[in-house]
Amino acid sequence: MSRDTARRGLLVRGLTALGVLVASAFLLLTSDPRLGLDLRGGTQIVLEAKGDSDAADRSMEVLRRRVDALGVAEPVIARSGENRIVVELPGVQDPEEAVKVLGQTAQLTVQRNGQTVMTGEGISDASANANPQGAGFVVNVQFQGEGSKTWQKVTGEAACEPSGTPGRQIAFVLDGKPISSPEVSLDTPCGAGQAGGATTITGRFSQPEAKELALVIRSGALPVPVEVIEQRTVGATLGADAIEASAKAAIIGIALTSLFLMFAYRLAGFLAVVALVGYAGVAYAGLLAVGATLTLPGLAGFVLAIGMAVDANVLIFERAREEYARKPNLRRASESGFRGALSAIADSNVTTLLAAGLLFWLATGPVRGFGVTLTIGVLASMFSALVLSRVLVVSIVGSRWMARRPKLSGLHTLGYVRQRLSVVLYRRPSRWLISAGVLVLVAFAGLFVRGLNLGVEFTGGRMLDFTAGGAVDSGRVRDALSDAGFSDVVVSSSGNEVSLRTGPIDDATSSRIGQVVSSAVDGGARQSSNELIGPSLSSELRRNALIGLAIAVAAQLVYLAIRFDWRLGLATVAALISDVLVLVGLFAWMGKTADGVFLAALLTVIGYSVNDSVVVFDRLRELRGSRFKGSYPDVVSDAVVQTVPRTVNTGIGVLFVLSALLVLGDGSLADFAVALLIGLVAGTVSTVVTAAPIAIWLESRWPRQGASSKKRPAAARV
Repeated sequence: MSRDTARRGLLVRGLTALGVLVASAFLLLTSDPRLGLDLRGGTQIVLEAKGDSDAADRSMEVLRRRVDALGVAEPVIARSGENRIVVELPGVQDPEEAVKVLGQTAQLTVQRNGQTVMTGEGISDASANANPQGAGFVVNVQFQGEGSKTWQKVTGEAACEPSGTPGRQIAFVLDGKPISSPEVSLDTPCGAGQAGGATTITGRFSQPEAKELALVIRSGALPVPVEVIEQRTVGATLGADAIEASAKAAIIGIALTSLFLMFAYRLAGFLAVVALVGYAGVAYAGLLAVGATLTLPGLAGFVLAIGMAVDANVLIFERAREEYARKPNLRRASESGFRGALSAIADSNVTTLLAAGLLFWLATGPVRGFGVTLTIGVLASMFSALVLSRVLVVSIVGSRWMARRPKLSGLHTLGYVRQRLSVVLYRRPSRWLISAGVLVLVAFAGLFVRGLNLGVEFTGGRMLDFTAGGAVDSGRVRDALSDAGFSDVVVSSSGNEVSLRTGPIDDATSSRIGQVVSSAVDGGARQSSNELIGPSLSSELRRNALIGLAIAVAAQLVYLAIRFDWRLGLATVAALISDVLVLVGLFAWMGKTADGVFLAALLTVIGYSVNDSVVVFDRLRELRGSRFKGSYPDVVSDAVVQTVPRTVNTGIGVLFVLSALLVLGDGSLADFAVALLIGLVAGTVSTVVTAAPIAIWLESRWPRQGASSKKRPAAARV
């Protein structure tokens, strides 16, 4: 590549980076984030309409009017799947009345002079159509059964009244409130009424107005029962604490990661920190741009993505160090570092995107927000590393001034580890596999010894969380609940917080349990969250969790088999499965709850575990191309050793962020951090002790075509 071409490429990237940063800054200054109910407090109710998709559409309009009647500020009503409706009510801490109002079946009546003359059952359909006699739209209503005769009789009586009087009007009333009160037309015969089983409501409606009126009439025409299958109530204080904990974790994690990068890579590390700050702004602006709702898992995912964004920069810098060791030219080394690390960055990010896509597809509620956040975070990290960081590093580190001071760059040496670590790891790969198998069996035994403590998302029931003024005695709370007739309630406490888990109960029973808990705690207790999951939803979540894990494993195997080789893909998936077993088993040993947030962490660990193997196997592919006749175990060993700096440095960056989340967060945040810390360690270790030895074993059993013939020259014959 000529110098002029390189300069033009750098200029284009610089202008692109500037444009993205300016747009991000504009969004950050002019937009406010949409906080989920778990952060701002309120109630979320998921209703299931007993019918098809059209029935859910009709029910939504009824629910929208009922929510408006509750007087809730900024409510959200949205479809979820074919027949589910999600209703979010910010600020509502006592959902009992809301559930009572929303759960009613819609009742449409037809009234004249305040008297009901027909119910919605007499109406078969209603549709909005263009007015054939002029501008605007009209609503055509069809009647069925006795409704046709009733309509003819009522309109015949109304037609005998003078125009403009209330007696000539016939009102369509939904849940006791008139939605339309048309006057019987002048051409309707007195006493005879409107025959034919149909009528037309005129009034110069716009198209949206006519569609809304027709939808409401249809909704009442076919009353649809709705069932509450999920209900979450979160206190505003709990949400504020979560935001504060995540913000502190982000600040501390970024600060520690920045210090480490500058210590390890000097000026290049400082420029990576600048790019990291830009990444955080771009990622957050991306959330604002797509209108994503920021949830508690999403917030934790955003903090995690900051740590993971370090990975690409570390890969690039290690590549640049190798290039500088071959030929001491900082500018050339910088450019080669970005080009050489591109395939590993792309492969590792694709595997993470696969996990994020599964989260968005299979998860519900707050966990789905984690999938959105992770996706945006991965895309923003690629921009930060491949565009923003490249502009900064190549233009500054590759300058003539830096060429005279190479030690200041941080790219002038392979580093302490690479210079002194020289070891052959896989003389006996079977020993590594036996050790890995023992570790997995010990961890997984926790499922049989203690059992996995499934959250209400997977079992169905209700989870109640309370915060007390002081330390909570869980035994005292348990005894008080047993005396009150709630002996089946599972009680767990930590400090001044107590969590209860029980089967499906109604809101009245939930209130009584809350009173018992408050009386059993010194100084009383305040409910911080209330979560109800119906049996139908819990069974669906269990099924989706298993499907998600199966699809994740299959997707990773297919992708890696295409990008690398089926042997390496199978080895990576084997390591991935071992990571999942270790994480699930250790959660069982620790007695922690496996809930929806745990599922998010589990799928993230899958993506992160594959990332580490991808980097090692990307190096293996490169070394294998130049050392095809060499010993395969030795080549694998060199690939692992050469990528140790990347593994350690990236792991330290993520470790800082997760440790901050673990120390500062509590509840779901702390468990999320624990799961990812376990996954971080397991994913790093499994690449060395599981993936690499299995790859060696598969290569020995099924060598690639042509490998056996190139091991040694053929013997001479005469």
